[in-house]
Amino acid sequence: MIFREAQLSDIPRLYTLRISVKENRLSNLFLITVKDYENFLMYRGKGWVCEKDDQIRGFSIVDMEKNNVWALFVQPEFEGRGIGQKLLHMLLESYFEQKQENIWLSTGPKTRAEEFYRKFGWEQVGRLPNGETRFELSVGDWTKLNRTGVNE
Repeated sequence: MIFREAQLSDIPRLYTLRISVKENRLSNLFLITVKDYENFLMYRGKGWVCEKDDQIRGFSIVDMEKNNVWALFVQPEFEGRGIGQKLLHMLLESYFEQKQENIWLSTGPKTRAEEFYRKFGWEQVGRLPNGETRFELSVGDWTKLNRTGVNE
């Protein structure tokens, strides 16, 4: 598997992967557009992908403006192979090299993703109006996790 920074040319494949997931599905496929991906990859943040057999098997994107994990998705057939963990590690490493503010994300309640973030060391801090669980991770917690090798 190859892990690398996301390119604008990856966007069609990112979109295809995003609509293939089983959890945290989009209620409206037109909610997130190609322009959104372009905006996050070019101006607001940065992204990473995992490729295998010339296919994108997972991706992550950080929103540096809102201190947020905007996306972290793995192709359903490739879940449980460490791809999400590696992509999240790359995202957090980049984020905390540039910022010291807590980073946050949200995910559906009672999902595998929710349990993934808990195991990774994220702290649940509440619920959003749409019912999603909000998690945060501080630079201190990230440093501790990195030192103990939990993210490796």
